[in-house]
Amino acid sequence: MAPDGEYAPSPVPWVREEVEHLERTGAGLRGRAVVLLTTAGARTGLLRKTPLMRVTHAGVYAIVASMAGSDRHPHWYANVLAEPRVTLRDGDEVLSLVARAAAGAERSAWWSRACTVFPSYVGYQSRTRRQIPLLLLEPAPAQPAPAPGHPTS
Repeated sequence: MAPDGEYAPSPVPWVREEVEHLERTGAGLRGRAVVLLTTAGARTGLLRKTPLMRVTHAGVYAIVASMAGSDRHPHWYANVLAEPRVTLRDGDEVLSLVARAAAGAERSAWWSRACTVFPSYVGYQSRTRRQIPLLLLEPAPAQPAPAPGHPTS
């Protein structure tokens, strides 16, 4: 189930502007290949929308919590950790996905993909001592059908 509730626009002007542009056109500002992540606020429960670089492979998306190399994580990262069910808009397609942290060799492969898509990630990582988190967004596992004779069938 995707996040649901009241939307609270970002207090950061450039984020708000890019979200509005993405929702209006399906495309990022200045020709950037971006997707729009919608999360539920970890403290407020309000819906938050964040434009992120588009990194995808074989039906899976990666989102990078770089915050341009800051020593702290972006707010959306805490939201995803608290509630991993998210919505992702890629152009005109809106997907309900579940986030999980990438680690080890899987993370290395995705980090390489992310840096190919957006080379600035290399510089961002060099600016901070923290390992920049990389989360994978995948479709939610299918729910098994209730057994015959089960009260919900």
